[in-house]
Amino acid sequence: MEFLTEYGLFLAKSVTVLVTILVVVGFVVAMGQKHKGDEKGHIEITRLNDKFRANIEALKDVITDDEQRKVELKAEHKQEKADAKAKKKASKKQAGDETPTDKKSRVFVVQFDGDIKASAVENMREEITSILGVATSEDEIVVKLESGGGMVHSYGLASSQLDRIKKKQIPLTVCVDKVAASGGYMMACVADKVLAAPFAIMGSIGVVAQLPNFHRLLQKNDIDFEMLTAGEHKRTLTMFGENTDKDREKFVEDLEDTHELFKDFVTEHRPAINISEVANGDVWFGKRALDNNLIDELMTSDEYIANRVQDADVFEVEYVHRKTIQEKLGMAVQGAADRLIITWLTRLQSSRFFS
Repeated sequence: MEFLTEYGLFLAKSVTVLVTILVVVGFVVAMGQKHKGDEKGHIEITRLNDKFRANIEALKDVITDDEQRKVELKAEHKQEKADAKAKKKASKKQAGDETPTDKKSRVFVVQFDGDIKASAVENMREEITSILGVATSEDEIVVKLESGGGMVHSYGLASSQLDRIKKKQIPLTVCVDKVAASGGYMMACVADKVLAAPFAIMGSIGVVAQLPNFHRLLQKNDIDFEMLTAGEHKRTLTMFGENTDKDREKFVEDLEDTHELFKDFVTEHRPAINISEVANGDVWFGKRALDNNLIDELMTSDEYIANRVQDADVFEVEYVHRKTIQEKLGMAVQGAADRLIITWLTRLQSSRFFS
C-alpha cells in the first residue's frame, strides 16, 4: 500500500513535469518561428595565446609562494608595459611608411574529425573560407586531422578544400595525433608540412570495396529480383542479383583506376615518396612513416601549437551550427525522459530493498 501511495505521488510529479515540458516546447516553437530566417551557424574564434597564458597563471597562483608570486607579477607587469611601448613605437613607424620589424605572424587552427562520409568537411569549408578572407602568405593554417578514411568522393572534396589554402600560397601544416589513413592521408599529403605523433597511424594508400550478395537466399525462397539498366556499365556488382565474372572484372577495373588516381595525387603533393613501396595499402606508425617520407616530423599537435604560441598570435577557428527547433526539442525531451526513468527505477529499487 505504501508503494502504491509513493507511486501515485511520483506519477503526479511526472505529469507536472510533462506539462512544464509542453509549455517550454510551445515557447521554443514560437521563438523558432520568429527567427526562422536566421543564419544556420557562425564562426567562433578563440585566441589560444590567452588560453595558454590563463592556464599557466592559474597554475602559478597555486604552486608559487605568495612573496615570490608578487615579485613575478611585478616583473610581468613591467614587461607588459615595455611590450606595449614597443608596439606603440612600431605603429608610429608604420604610420610614417616605415616597415615594422616586430610584427607577429598569425596562425589559424582548425580541426577535422573524419567519419566515413567526411561529414566534417561541411564545417571545414566554412572555416577555410573565413580564414582565407584575412590570411596572407605571412600567416599559417594548422589543421588538426584525425580520420581513418571513407568514401572516395567525400575525401576528394575534403582534400580540395585544403588545396584552396595552397593555391593562396598560405603555409599549411597538418598535425596527426592518432590516425590519418586512406582518405585521411589523402588530405594530409596536401600540406606543406605533415607532423605526426610517434605512434600515429599513417598511410593505407589503397582502395577497398565490399558488399554482401543475397542472390542465392532469394533464389532458395523463390523470390525474383529484377534490375533494369540503360548502359552496359550502369551497374556491375549488385547485392540481390546474380553477379558474373564480367561484372567482377569491371568492378576491379574501377577500383584499380581509383587507386591509380590516389597514387598520382600523393605523388604530386609529396614527390619524395617512393609510391611503388608505400601504395600497397599498408599502414605505418609515426617513426616508420617518417622513414618512408609519409610525414616530415614527429611531434604532437599540442607541442607544435605550444611552440607557435611563443612567437605568433594563434587563433582557433570553429564553425558552429545553430541547432534547429527539432534538435533542441529532441534534446529537451530526451533529457526529461532520462531523468524520469532514472527517478522511477530508483524508487522501485528503494521500495524493494528498504520498505
